[in-house]
Amino acid sequence: MRRHLSLTCAALLLLALPAVAAVQSPNHEATTDLTQDVLVEGLESGKISCTEARQLGLLVFSTPFNTLDGLGDGPFDIWEWQDWEDGHLGPIGFGHRPTLQGNGVFLRVNGLDSQSCNECHSIVRQSTLPPELGLGGVGGVAQNAIIQPSMIDVADSWDDRVHYVPNHVPDLPMDIDGVADYNGRFSNPPFLYGGGGVELLAKEMTYDLQNLVALAKDTTTPAGAVIPLETHGVNFGYIVSQGGGSVEIHNQGINEDLVVRPFGRKGENFSMRDFDRGAMQFHFGIQPEELFGHADEDGDGVSDEVTIAEMSLLHIFDVTNPRPYQQHLNFSAAHGEQIFQQAGCANCHRPELKTVERSVPLSYPEIADQPFANVYYTVDLIRAGFRPDRHGSGVVVPLYADLKRHYMGPGLEETFERAGEIPQGHFTTARLWGIADTAPYLHDGRATTLNQAILMHGGEAQSARDFYANLSSQDQSDLIDFLKTLRTPRRPNEELLPIHF
Repeated sequence: MRRHLSLTCAALLLLALPAVAAVQSPNHEATTDLTQDVLVEGLESGKISCTEARQLGLLVFSTPFNTLDGLGDGPFDIWEWQDWEDGHLGPIGFGHRPTLQGNGVFLRVNGLDSQSCNECHSIVRQSTLPPELGLGGVGGVAQNAIIQPSMIDVADSWDDRVHYVPNHVPDLPMDIDGVADYNGRFSNPPFLYGGGGVELLAKEMTYDLQNLVALAKDTTTPAGAVIPLETHGVNFGYIVSQGGGSVEIHNQGINEDLVVRPFGRKGENFSMRDFDRGAMQFHFGIQPEELFGHADEDGDGVSDEVTIAEMSLLHIFDVTNPRPYQQHLNFSAAHGEQIFQQAGCANCHRPELKTVERSVPLSYPEIADQPFANVYYTVDLIRAGFRPDRHGSGVVVPLYADLKRHYMGPGLEETFERAGEIPQGHFTTARLWGIADTAPYLHDGRATTLNQAILMHGGEAQSARDFYANLSSQDQSDLIDFLKTLRTPRRPNEELLPIHF
């Protein structure tokens, strides 16, 4: 027990005091000595409380990694260019990326763009002046991730003014047309608040969908039987049994593996830990031990750059972030809520979904299509501010989303698509809880107001957008007033800090 308390005290001291470390030392030493086995034993026995684990997770979240921690990729490898056109990521892949002007650490365009998670998730409220800063919030456009481009034509050039290889996928026109051609993704950082409820919903949905596949494959299921892929009130398509264990999957808004992936703007990650594994590599050049073992995969002289236990602590911090809340509706906002329903906005932006259980399971190792395998700890979501479902055993998650992808029209399409990637105009439904405080909007922050964000909807949301556009100015104002009742948490995670300001 003394060992665990000393670890926690070390974390609290690092959070409370200015850095006074030796001239050369890693910045995250306070958590590197804790192994996964010791963490699990401590959590099971009560020697490490959930609050202590959250505090240590906050330390992982907020530590500015330095090169002795493994920050940055290893040496640039010219051989990464080999076979690039055969589907390999080549020089834009993780591990041996070039650095900007050869600085050796940072790139900014395609990751290697920060030192800590908190750099990009730091704004609790943009709706106040000055903005309220805090742990786990959104990022402004300056914190947008510039993801895996191999070409950015900032000067809007002709082909012969830049180093340009034709036949990119997609092929960019390279005309002088006011468009800075770019073949990557541009993504605005969302907040972490309420993530535990979202993760539990996704895991329960995935579990149900996998069971429906098993039912369709059962040899007793007759050929031609159609089984709707419906869970928690959301439809993801249907399965047709072919008999003899063979099935035909007609998936909608989800990959064919029927794993619900609610994290990432396009729905790429099935858990917050799954997102963190990629973020560690992309943003920091930090190689997770759980992906590479004890090897120095990027050749930068540092192994075990972030340990399995540290990723577990970060995951605990992620899912225990408090949930957003809704203010009391005045007359205008109440009328706006009615319009929100009438317009069809709630078809995708579901006001609430309900879980079956009240505790989110955390697993290591994680298996995407087996969400309840290898569980080492569960977190009661009541402690994260979720209210119990009065008619069931779970909690109510008022997220205003359906955890499903939708086509948003040509106006929001990206110019990034590679084999196996999600189509350019498809995005997971944005969760509207907290939206009053989290401008800018849409996947890349291009909408600076809620009115702009609504009018930029297209594709599957075209009819709802047109309904809004044809409203009177008063009705539009009432709908916006309703959205402005959806607020981020008050002073989130302050209780984890050793000094309250």
